[in-house]
Formats: sequence, C-alpha cells, structure tokens
Amino acid sequence: MNGQEAPGAPAWNGQEASGRPAWNGPEVWPGKGRPGWPERVAGDGRKGWGMEDVRLTAWVRGRVQGVGFRWWTRARALELGLEGWARNTDDGRVEVVAEGPREACVKLLELLRGCDTPGRVDGVVERWSEVRGGLGGFRER
Repeated sequence: MNGQEAPGAPAWNGQEASGRPAWNGPEVWPGKGRPGWPERVAGDGRKGWGMEDVRLTAWVRGRVQGVGFRWWTRARALELGLEGWARNTDDGRVEVVAEGPREACVKLLELLRGCDTPGRVDGVVERWSEVRGGLGGFRER
C-alpha cells in the first residue's frame, strides 16, 4: 500500500503481459465507458463492461480529403473487425461510422486521433450510441 488505499481495497498490480494494468478488484471494473482504459472479461467468459457492441460516429477535421484517409480508415476498421463506413462531407471533414465491440471502437478512435493517419488531423468529435446493425463490412462512401 502507498498510504492512499484503504486496507483490503482492490489494487492495481503492475501490468498484464499485454501491457495493460492488472486489476485484482471485484467484478465492477473502473474502465467502463472510459476510452483508453483496459476492458475486462469475467472469468467465466461472460462479456464484462466495455465488451458490448456499440456504434461510434466520428467527424474528423483537418486535411483529410483527397489523401487516402477513408481508405486508411477502412483498412484499420477491418483489422479491428468493425463494420461501418467512412465518407467525405461537404464541409471538408470525414464522417466515420463504426459498429462492433466497444474496445475495438475505442482503438479505432485512438487511431483516428493518432499521428500515423494520411493527411493531417486537426480534431475529432465523437458520438457513442446503440448499434443499429445492417452495415455489412466496412465501406468507403
């Protein structure tokens, strides 16, 4: 203990092999709904918080049209097992809709905000909602 925890309280135990922090606490996991936090699957194989399917809609602003951004986004989404689409908007942004496990959508959002994208990303606005389904693959529109 570092003097901050209550006796008997769950604690972070370094990192798992994946590089994620390990948690020895109860089934209630602190990463629920927090992008970038590790997710957890219950020991009996049930999906834990963060493993449910979600819909991510992201609007990417910057120099993102005419530079292969939609193609790059499609490739990353397919690698993550997501369904959806990416399209250019009239105001110069790219709109991305992706459905699948929350953890995969969070990873896609991190990639969209990263420095390895084609062109230049100045900002990303996101919206989370329930899955609508019927997307079938990932397309460039």
